[in-house]
Amino acid sequence: MKRTIVVTILIIICFLLQSTVFHALAFNGIVPNLLIVLSASFGFMRGEKSGLIIGFVCGLLVDIFFGEVIGFYSLLYMYAGYTNGKFNHIFFPEDVKLPMALIICSDFCYSMICYLLMFLMRTRFHFVHYFLHIILPEIVYTIVVTIFLYPAILWINRKLEENEKRSAKKFV
Repeated sequence: MKRTIVVTILIIICFLLQSTVFHALAFNGIVPNLLIVLSASFGFMRGEKSGLIIGFVCGLLVDIFFGEVIGFYSLLYMYAGYTNGKFNHIFFPEDVKLPMALIICSDFCYSMICYLLMFLMRTRFHFVHYFLHIILPEIVYTIVVTIFLYPAILWINRKLEENEKRSAKKFV
């Protein structure tokens, strides 16, 4: 129960930061994707199911407030969390290279799918422009923010796991 409350608060905080504070700090209209960082992080820290659920909730928030269709972003974030959950068995908290690489891949795939389904289908064939001015800067900005956000998420996850282990010992 405690994990659910903490993760829900974390999702809301990341959503609010992404949609308010970072819009004020946007570079040329580019905002880091904190929700992809959150979905991917919990995916490879906790597994496929956690990544799927957290990704769905993150995407649902984006759908409700900014989406044209309910479910589009939910599916994207859900798949990102689930796919990152596949790497749970090779996750080591001390190693930062794997999370950074997975977050870069997740953000790239997210941006490419958005481009394909939102722009290419509407006959907007300016891929090079879109890649150089939107996808690449967003990935770089997201990784810069991830350098600071990921350790906080990792610390929160560790505290929650320690609390769960202490609670489990009481019942044994």
